[in-house]
Amino acid sequence: MTDINVLPDILRVLNENQLAIAAAVEELSKWVGERGSDDVAGNVRDCLAHLDSNADFLATAIGSLYLAPPYS
Repeated sequence: MTDINVLPDILRVLNENQLAIAAAVEELSKWVGERGSDDVAGNVRDCLAHLDSNADFLATAIGSLYLAPPYS
């Protein structure tokens, strides 16, 4: 296996980590919002929405790397 062939796997794992971090931050945002800091919770939700807006593209792009012919 060449180094370039591991790129899709590396990107997939990084994407999974990003999703896990986003889920944890969302839980913290809920916790903060329940304790009366709606401004902070709203700002966090806005940032998470930005991550969500890119998630489909990232998943599709990573999937296409698995289908691409290997580089020599």
